[in-house]
Order: sequence, then structure tokens, then C-alpha cells
Amino acid sequence: MTLDLNLLLALNALLQERNVSRAARRLGLSQPTVSASLGRLRRHFDDELLARVGNQYVLTPLAERLVEQSAQALSWANRVFENRAAFDPAVSTREFLVVVSDAQLPVFGRALAELVRWEAPGVRIRFLHSTPGVVFHAQDQLRNVDALVLPQGILADLPSLDLYRDRWVCIVSVEDDRPSELDIHELRRRPWVLPYSTSPVQSIFHRLRAAGVEPQAAISTEDFLAVPYLVQGTDRIGLVPERVARLTAGTGGLAMASLPFDAGMLVEALWWHPMHESDPGHIWFRDAAGRAAASISDPL
Repeated sequence: MTLDLNLLLALNALLQERNVSRAARRLGLSQPTVSASLGRLRRHFDDELLARVGNQYVLTPLAERLVEQSAQALSWANRVFENRAAFDPAVSTREFLVVVSDAQLPVFGRALAELVRWEAPGVRIRFLHSTPGVVFHAQDQLRNVDALVLPQGILADLPSLDLYRDRWVCIVSVEDDRPSELDIHELRRRPWVLPYSTSPVQSIFHRLRAAGVEPQAAISTEDFLAVPYLVQGTDRIGLVPERVARLTAGTGGLAMASLPFDAGMLVEALWWHPMHESDPGHIWFRDAAGRAAASISDPL
């Protein structure tokens, strides 16, 4: 079958809608036209793709695999045709895909969104959630997104821009809302709520162990913002970046407590794939990210 990008549009709509009539309405085409496209796609893949079960259609196993692939392919096709020799943020409608943790979203993400809103009202930002799998395969992942926000010291041999500093602190539940004094004994004795069990927090685990503390992980989660709520009203100790602790400390019986040893600084950085290096739109985006970070870089 000759490559036809219109078939990619039809494939994506059919897999998303799981119905020829709805796919036709989504594409603004007639039902016979989309039915003909489905026929061509079935012949190409040698698969029904949409199989009738009773009064509805379901995706075949192959179609299930194609759902994400077709959406990604369509996204990349759109991005190819969005490229220009020059980039004007005032009129651009480009979408930037940025991978962040939930700890970075209410701080850096909000600042970036506000800056883009004023400078480039048509530009869209899609924030994707960072996971250990993304971090472990960062170089491959960065081929499919515009940037990844991750502390320095985890990736190497990729271009990056330092954004802002943060540091590890504890969040605890107290009755009088005053910071709790946590000594080494308390760190060893009390149960912990730990965000992630590997990168991007592995370095702090090394520092805890070097200080003679092996955290008793009663709960682990891949969401920094969930930690305070899993600590609230218990004797657990939560481990979070200070900027996250500030969001909830002093409310609901929660308080922030410093670690009784030097836990080092977190330097959050923007990482991107070298293929974006000379892209005018990406150059503007990196500059915007740096300026957004500067607006939140108060001393810790």
C-alpha cells in the first residue's frame, strides 16, 4: 500500500472512536469515505482492526497495539509540519511536550505556564508525568518529547539548562503546627513515606544510609504531592523537596522539619535531545523555561 498520511488520520480516528460513523463525523468526511479507508487499512494490516461483537465494535489485539502508536505518529507528523525557518511566539500554535514530576508542576510548571500565556497565547504546553521508566530510558524518551525536568546528577551526555535549586526536607504531623525536631534516633525509629524507590531520589537514600539511617518504608508512592496526606495524623516521616513541603506545611497539623545532616542540594534542570539544539522554537522555549525558573528562584 502506498504511504498515505490521510490513512493515518483515518486509522487514528477509527481506533479512538471504534465506530465508522463517529470517526467520519470527527474527520468531517462522509461515512462511505471512511468505510473505504477502513477497507484499505484492513487489507494493509491483514487484520479486521474493528471486530463486531453484538451491536458494537471492539478493537482486535493488533488494533490495541496501534492505538498509542498511531496517536504518536500523528503527533509527530503534526510537529514536522509545524516547523518554520523562524519562530514567532506571538502567533505560533505549537505544542511543547514536557515531562515533569508532580513536585515540579505546581512550582516550575505554573511559572512556565503563566509566562507562555502572556508571551505566546497560542502556544500549548502538555505536561507528562515523569516515571522511573522515563528516567531510565531518558535518551530514547527525549526523542518523543521536547524536554524533561530532572535533577542534575542523574543524566549525562545530554544538553541541559539549570533551572532552580531545592533541597530535601521532612514533613511530619504535629499537634501544635511547630516544626518537629528530628534527630537520628527519630529517623531510625519512625516509619517513612518515601517518594519513589529509585531515581530521581536515589542520591538522598545514599546520604541517609551514610548518616546511619535505613528508612523503614511503610509506604512508597510515585507522587511527591501525595506524601503530606499520607503523613497527616500519623507518626510517619515524609521525604519531599522543600518547595513541596511549603505547599502544605503549617496546615492540617503538618510541619516541615530539616534533616539533621547535610542532605545536599537538588539542582533541577531542563534536559533535551541534541536534535532540538538549533530549532528556533525550541530555543525560544528553553529561554522561556530559564526565565520562568528565575521567577521562582528565591533563596532556600
